[in-house]
Amino acid sequence: MATDDLPPDDAHRRPDATDDATVSAVGTVTEALEWVERARGHLYEFHQLMGHADLAFGEAADALASAGHDASADRLRAELVGRNVITGRWTFQVVEDFDDGYWNDARDHERRIRDDLLDGRRHVFESEMKEDRRTHVRRGHEARP
Repeated sequence: MATDDLPPDDAHRRPDATDDATVSAVGTVTEALEWVERARGHLYEFHQLMGHADLAFGEAADALASAGHDASADRLRAELVGRNVITGRWTFQVVEDFDDGYWNDARDHERRIRDDLLDGRRHVFESEMKEDRRTHVRRGHEARP
């Protein structure tokens, strides 16, 4: 068999006696986790953007003081620089709470469902979609690397 016509590897094939509805349902769980991963990326983006903004406000306060606007600089430092973004929390604490709670739980559920229903195999739904859509024996359409 030519290397460009090999079937998907075992890690991406559905286990024996697994029906389409199960593969589809597990694929939906994995898709939901992928959306959580994207949200997590945006949360880290928020964390970094807010950290950068806080540093910029600090630089602005220094510049205001250097320009002789001490009252404005002092007010900015006292009321905004280093301020919590959510009551009691800087963004790193929001990220940690998310990671330790929802994100870990979502990952655990997705992994447990894959383990229970697909013998731990990842992306079975996508692998079958690839197999259905690719042009067999055509360069660039190989099932595996």
